[in-house]
Amino acid sequence: MSIKKFSSFRLSDRDLDFLVEAAAPDVRDKSNLKKIIRRDEDFRDSFIGDENVFRKLMTDDEIFLKISPVLFFEILLRKAALELSRTSYTLEKSRTMSIPVFDTQDLVELLNKQSLVIYLADMLSTFTRIESYAVSFRVRKGIWKKIRFNDMDINSLVRFSAALENEYRLGLYKRIADLCLFILGIFPDYAEGNYRYPLSGEIRPQISGRIKISPEEYEKKGRQFYRLAAEHQAAVASDLSDIFWDLHKNFRKAKKPLNFIAEYYLRTKRHSLFT
Repeated sequence: MSIKKFSSFRLSDRDLDFLVEAAAPDVRDKSNLKKIIRRDEDFRDSFIGDENVFRKLMTDDEIFLKISPVLFFEILLRKAALELSRTSYTLEKSRTMSIPVFDTQDLVELLNKQSLVIYLADMLSTFTRIESYAVSFRVRKGIWKKIRFNDMDINSLVRFSAALENEYRLGLYKRIADLCLFILGIFPDYAEGNYRYPLSGEIRPQISGRIKISPEEYEKKGRQFYRLAAEHQAAVASDLSDIFWDLHKNFRKAKKPLNFIAEYYLRTKRHSLFT
């Protein structure tokens, strides 16, 4: 699948200005260079993966005034893929220890899928803002029901998706699955710490009105809702099923590059980026 199917593939003028100034500041005909970047996917990727681009991105405190969030995360994902290709294992952290897992080749193969990288970059960009909703819908003739939810609340999203007719559910299926992947990928410490006490490992008591979700349940729901998204006729019609099936089958692998980004590139920025 070509990444040109994604609207986020299309770099903005600001994105192109940033890439050219960072990777090729001495080029005279910058206008023509930007046209080539837009036309040629391989050329585009070489600029996004340029070390000078990554270095400038990491040292600029006002980077979101200069580039789109999608480009920001794509640069980080491509840098993570490069770094993972240079090592032989990742660390899986349990409550008491870190265990080396020799899986980096599988992760790099996953990140070599162009459309998946663009999907993940676009997905991460959606979490830089949180939306709240109040939606009224008809239960049956003469009876209406209002549901309030925000798109960072898995339980309310699940309830709302169940209340909708099937033809309107794809966006919610996607958001639920993306949210599970985002939490386990970028905020794994939250998923664990919100469910268990860090020292004893005992499960925290439930608070009235709030259902706590374990890390294992996040993964289970993520896989479940990516499968539901993959099977939805709207995903098939829009040629997105393959990506959803990939994330369903490789959910645990897909969170590893996000863990890497959170640990090495966003460690001090996570809470300010995702508000």
